[in-house]
Amino acid sequence: MLDLYRRAVGRFPLGNVSYMFAYGSGVKQQIGYEKVQQKPDSKSVIDLVFCVRDTRGFHAENIHRHSSHYSALRYMGSNLVAQYQELLGARVYFNTLVPLYDLGVTIKYGVVHEDHLIDDLLNWRHLYLAGRLQKPVTDLVKLDADSRLKTALERNLRSACQTALLLLPEKFTAYELFYAIAGLSYKGDFRMIFGENKQKVHNIVQPQVSEFFALYQPIMKQLSQYMAVDLHGQEPRSLKPAIVFEQDKSGEATRYHLRHLPKELCHRLKRNAACRGDYADVVEYLAVAPLLSKIVQVSVNDIVWRSSIKQSLKNIATAGIIKSLVYSFRKAQKTFAV
Repeated sequence: MLDLYRRAVGRFPLGNVSYMFAYGSGVKQQIGYEKVQQKPDSKSVIDLVFCVRDTRGFHAENIHRHSSHYSALRYMGSNLVAQYQELLGARVYFNTLVPLYDLGVTIKYGVVHEDHLIDDLLNWRHLYLAGRLQKPVTDLVKLDADSRLKTALERNLRSACQTALLLLPEKFTAYELFYAIAGLSYKGDFRMIFGENKQKVHNIVQPQVSEFFALYQPIMKQLSQYMAVDLHGQEPRSLKPAIVFEQDKSGEATRYHLRHLPKELCHRLKRNAACRGDYADVVEYLAVAPLLSKIVQVSVNDIVWRSSIKQSLKNIATAGIIKSLVYSFRKAQKTFAV
């Protein structure tokens, strides 16, 4: 599959691309979809994201090579396409339902400027691509260990884990941890009301627990002072073998997590907490608040709800009316999937 992804992206202008990844049900196994094999299901869509250093330059060359990938916005020129990407929604530009006939696959690909991706990863400005990168993806570019982007990707995972710890009880299983993490970018998404299978989070996590564990293992080591893992534990009710965690739920641990959350989430917590003062006062209040987990969840949902609506409206123009209708119909079918 990795060879297929590389053949797919090889036709794009990669000169100023700093990072690429593939994600979604066509790339990572999910319940309810055909098993991901060497040759993907012809009905599935491979989702790709190109992180670029020069938005206008990428679109100018890509429109020249693949004008059919774009909606009528291409006639306005690469300057307008770049501005449309960078000024609206979650600052991502998607071309959807693009057939690659020579490979027998269909792709959807997004373009984001490196600075905007880093901002989302560090600050959860939109929790859009940051949310996708909190789940296992297939990297198509190896990043330098000391790059800004590599640091931001790791920081995003740590933020996701610390936020999940604030939502979880003292003891929990690996599945419950990763369900909480994967749910961060879905529970507030308006498409979960109409447009996605209601079991989406479960369908992602259940077949990928081992991949989630591998992704978050370095973060678990960083937070070992606040969480411990038993690789040979048991589920509390069924007593089935399971990876079980126990976390420090003291006020000191809670304050530590709250102080290290992304900037936008801190802003939302300050607004949603029934507490006046600066964020340091909010931390002291929330550290002993009985409704802490609910306040955290509502605050995360606020970010996701806003960005999911804005980006979805933005995608109508980038996809065009026909593709938007087809894509929406496919998504709507998932709403009623068993």
